[in-house]
Amino acid sequence: MLDDTLIDFVKVLRNAEIKVSPSETLDAMACLNVVGMEDRLFLKNSLALVLAKTPEEKEAFEDCFERFFTIDKLLPANDDDMPQEEAGQGDDDDEFSDDSDSSQPGKGGGQGGGGGEAQDSATEDGLKAQSALGKLMTAGSRTDQTIAIVEAGRAVNVNQIVVFTQKGLYTRKIMDEMGLKGLNEEITELKGHGGQGQKDLGKTLTRARESLRERVRDYVEKQFFLHADEFGKQLREELLRKVKLSNLEKRNFKDVQEIVFRMAKKLISIHSKRRKTTKRGQLDIRKTLRHNMQYDGMFFDLKWKASRVDRPKVMCICDVSGSVSNYSRFLLMFLYSLAEVLPKVRSFAFSSDLGEVTQLFQNAGLEEAMARTMRDYGNGSTDYGQMLEDFRSHCMKDVNNKTTIIILGDARNNYGDSKSEILKEMYDKAKRVIWLNPETKSNWTVGDAEMKKYAPCCHQTEVCNSLTHLERVVGNLLRSAT
Repeated sequence: MLDDTLIDFVKVLRNAEIKVSPSETLDAMACLNVVGMEDRLFLKNSLALVLAKTPEEKEAFEDCFERFFTIDKLLPANDDDMPQEEAGQGDDDDEFSDDSDSSQPGKGGGQGGGGGEAQDSATEDGLKAQSALGKLMTAGSRTDQTIAIVEAGRAVNVNQIVVFTQKGLYTRKIMDEMGLKGLNEEITELKGHGGQGQKDLGKTLTRARESLRERVRDYVEKQFFLHADEFGKQLREELLRKVKLSNLEKRNFKDVQEIVFRMAKKLISIHSKRRKTTKRGQLDIRKTLRHNMQYDGMFFDLKWKASRVDRPKVMCICDVSGSVSNYSRFLLMFLYSLAEVLPKVRSFAFSSDLGEVTQLFQNAGLEEAMARTMRDYGNGSTDYGQMLEDFRSHCMKDVNNKTTIIILGDARNNYGDSKSEILKEMYDKAKRVIWLNPETKSNWTVGDAEMKKYAPCCHQTEVCNSLTHLERVVGNLLRSAT
């Protein structure tokens, strides 16, 4: 039971982006077996030492712990521990108070579950509930009732709740697991009986049933905010990874920025190692002799010939006209997030005339840089021919066999001169020319699209209209440089 609880807690921590390894989970299990669950603060501090490493993780751990280990907040451990001012007030936590007054419907017995009322009725009339759930509500302690709710929730996997509309579904499942069918049958039988005592007990059990349903609903809601809130965040992020960037609303930009930075961080961790191509089988005799002189000429430390591979020089040309601007925004964000492994990025923007925005994106924030870029280069009719002409005039001299040129745009040229021969010059001179088109391939030859002319002058053409596409393209760019 304790191990299952801890495993569920670890899942919550992982959803909150706290990295917990299997070995740390085993350490936490050992810790839980030692400290137990009697002292909540001691338990929290002990688990924090094992499971949370950084200050950020400790803050997230604190929040997760408070939301997960809330059974003592659902109901006090002992009936006698309940504050007097809470008794009989009709609050959710007091629905089974022994102090309830059955004659006052706004208080515990009439609205709060009728635990005390049911027991009083059983004493006066000699009648007792016969169903398992009825007995739990009339004779069981508050702790017993809470444990029953939690165990039923575990049995129906309430921690797998995904959307808020499933709240009613899981409430019903938990009630069924606790024995609702038997209770309903008993209530029906009591109400159909001619005796007043049976009818009174039926009414008491009905009120207790509705109050229990409210408590179960509250429990399910807490589980939703604990589990589905983070899971929903993952679903939302997965959706944002796949949705067309042109369909994003401004309110989504902050979430997408966070996703881009995480993607970039992952790519950096993969590709940040020193770029060397080690040619196994070609021994470097001179280095080997020199490094092994300390061993009297014995070859303990072999040195192999290796050639260092330079980091790629990237030139990124982005169409910032109309809906294409969103694609450009996040490609530029991607590239500048990779400065650690792609330090030589030069960025250009155009709708017709081409302009370099490298310094602007390095010195200004993303929103300011994009606003200024749109203001300076985003107006006017799209003209790819003019863009290529400007590139040849101002930048072609900087292109060599170590340069990767990335062009992001839909290649729609308003029926102007495509000047694809300039792109062919870039193709011949650069290491690679990659064209990223946000439109589907079926539209590449429709209307004023010029991809049929540009594609033969590129080493690679890709449909690229989502974060997933951008991640794949940038990942391939980094792999080719290792």
